[in-house]
Amino acid sequence: MKIINNDDHLQHDPQFFVVRGRLKRSNEQPARGEILLAAARAAGHTIIAPREHGLAPIEAIHTRRYLDFLSTVHPRWQTLEGAGEEVVANIHPFPGEPCTYPRHLVGQVGFHLGDMACPIGMHTWKAAYGSAQCAIEAAQLLLDGERAVYALCRPPGHHAYAERANGFCYLNNAAIAAQYLRSRHSRVAMLDIDVHHGNGTQGLFYARSDVLTISLHADPHYMTPFFTGHADERGSGEGFGFNVNYPLPKGLATEGYLEVLDDACRRIVDYAPGALVVSLGLDTYEHDPYQGVAISTPGFAHIGAAIARLGLPTALIQEGGYLSDALGDNLARVLEGFERGSADARP
Repeated sequence: MKIINNDDHLQHDPQFFVVRGRLKRSNEQPARGEILLAAARAAGHTIIAPREHGLAPIEAIHTRRYLDFLSTVHPRWQTLEGAGEEVVANIHPFPGEPCTYPRHLVGQVGFHLGDMACPIGMHTWKAAYGSAQCAIEAAQLLLDGERAVYALCRPPGHHAYAERANGFCYLNNAAIAAQYLRSRHSRVAMLDIDVHHGNGTQGLFYARSDVLTISLHADPHYMTPFFTGHADERGSGEGFGFNVNYPLPKGLATEGYLEVLDDACRRIVDYAPGALVVSLGLDTYEHDPYQGVAISTPGFAHIGAAIARLGLPTALIQEGGYLSDALGDNLARVLEGFERGSADARP
């Protein structure tokens, strides 16, 4: 399988992260990408860099105003008296209230950064742009005839909305790939298997029927993003019935998870898409720092095989999966399982 990687992500090393009132270093560290890349290389996969696809595919998902903000905010932030090295929000608009787009930079930061888990450093825009290029390249390779491609996207993307960063995410890589695939396919399915609900992805496609969004994730009653990801969120208007959430109990092990995944795969088959985009979170691992559901390392091979048996052109887009002794092994098992499952794929 071809592995798409852009080394620009190595310069993105967010430091500011608040956990229950305590300042910590972010879990979204450059070492994640290094470990994943080394594992893919050791497993014999072909590593390639993405071609330059420009801003147009990104603008199909994100607003021009937001992209201008992301690409210019760090140097502008440095002109503020007493500003820190990273751009961090300290005020946000409230849902349901009148909202005027702020003129002041501090207000714009609060408008576009949804939480304190997405600080912007000197190289964040470059890394996020490069990450999106990996996802676009994966989609293009599917259109060129590849059966499956893995994009090592860092920073991740599934929490990002049209003009709001959130939860380590700045550009919604998976959504950008799905929209790109819509250039040829009338319907595209998205399967999010990160331990956290892909709230940004849901928000982007909630009123659309041409992109089926399915998410398996830790129940938001006990894990972020808390406000979204509940089973009764089914879409709106034309999109009603085309958004499916599977909130999972804490500690759900591999066998139970695979049963839920089988149901999700049946929904994808019924939808009959032309292509599939997988938001591949490895933070469902039983010893991941987030400790949500509890997939074993061998279990990731079964997950990969189940997805491959759908027989669809598939872009695997990296989302979460944080530092643990098994992070690289877990990716290798997913890719191994996918290749095994491809032999049993639906005709």
